[in-house]
Amino acid sequence: MKRLFAVLSFFISANLAAQSKPARPASGDEAAIVRLLEEQNNAWNRGDIESFMKGYWESDSLMFVGKSGVTYGWMNTLNNYKKGYPDTAAMGKLTTTNIKVKRLSKKYYFIVGKWYLKRSIGDVSGHYNLLMEKINGRWVIVADHSS
Repeated sequence: MKRLFAVLSFFISANLAAQSKPARPASGDEAAIVRLLEEQNNAWNRGDIESFMKGYWESDSLMFVGKSGVTYGWMNTLNNYKKGYPDTAAMGKLTTTNIKVKRLSKKYYFIVGKWYLKRSIGDVSGHYNLLMEKINGRWVIVADHSS
């Protein structure tokens, strides 16, 4: 009986210790990606689409999938953002929530999240999938599917 009590006490103690541990801190890469997404959010909320676009791969191979279909290229994506959000009233205030940040390899991360725009002209929201790639030591969005 004493042995059963000792084993049971051990498992309860181990379980309580595991529950009290702080959440695993993000890796250096994951933290850099989260920071980049926060910087994009802040740029958007300043009405600065050009700074927001710094999070994207500046390449003709960038892929953006939205309600109008697929757009290729950084400049085309920038132009679409400027057309769809011509002023700060249209841009509103952006809130994003990352649902899943998953490392696929040393070079790629996949992010799933939610976005919400609080606007005087009507709020809108949706979800996004981002494929991030580390290019020349910097994480950038190489594919964005936002709906």
